[in-house]
Amino acid sequence: MLTHVKILSLRSQERYIVRRLVLAAQRQLQAQIPNLGVDITEVGDPSEIGKYALVVVTPSLVIDEKIVCTGRVPAKEEVVLWLRDAIDSAEDQE
Repeated sequence: MLTHVKILSLRSQERYIVRRLVLAAQRQLQAQIPNLGVDITEVGDPSEIGKYALVVVTPSLVIDEKIVCTGRVPAKEEVVLWLRDAIDSAEDQE
């Protein structure tokens, strides 16, 4: 199971923080879903960020092309829930 995540922000430091949260959430979920893979793309180009969110400076998070968080750094527990929702949605479509 592969989930695609995009981390949007002009600031590389904030993208790094969100990346660490996504990886921590992935590790937590891998206890239940061993084959879980997360493909992470960091987006710092304002025109690309604008395709998903109006906020370009503070981070936003896109999971499987669905924006789940914009304008803030999410909590790890939120990221776990969003990844779980994306996995459940993908399984429903199969």
